[in-house]
Amino acid sequence: MRKLALFMHTSLDGFVAGTNGELDWVKVDQEIFDFVTKRLQHCDTAVYGRTTFDMMEAYWPTAAEQPNATAHDIEHSAWYANIQKVVLSKSLTLTKPNTILIKDHLAARIIDLKQQPGKEIILFGSPTAAHTLMHEDLIDDYWLFVNPILLSKGKPMFKGFQPNTQLKLLKSTTFANGVVCLHYERLLWR
Repeated sequence: MRKLALFMHTSLDGFVAGTNGELDWVKVDQEIFDFVTKRLQHCDTAVYGRTTFDMMEAYWPTAAEQPNATAHDIEHSAWYANIQKVVLSKSLTLTKPNTILIKDHLAARIIDLKQQPGKEIILFGSPTAAHTLMHEDLIDDYWLFVNPILLSKGKPMFKGFQPNTQLKLLKSTTFANGVVCLHYERLLWR
């Protein structure tokens, strides 16, 4: 069965966005881009909530064509064009190539997706979708990019998860900008 891995930036005190959805505190640089690009070689499906999908669609399809496109923009734009996209939304209507819309029966549809042949499935950001998938106990790996900042309030990283969800730290990576990536695997204990 394929794994579903969550990639999320978080503050040290456990918030994934400011009170108004701000992300200006997130530290990303070439070292993190290179790390994520290497990791994406193990993925062939990306899951997004509607808001994150809208942000991705507004930028990545044409990012490589921009005159100031960076190497990362070009690489990630190509990856985004070829990846199977799954969008979790009850309100979105969608007719985009290489994109599946899940409006209902979320747990069954994600379990079915995990049982299909292929590489790892990745959930990028999308805190509301992440909370829903945590509640359904469908996230297998957590890749948390802990930023060296205390927000004190905002959208929480963890909400709606199954009580006593146990995780095992598999690896930590420290970046020069102070961000630490913690890779946890969810343990099956039930």
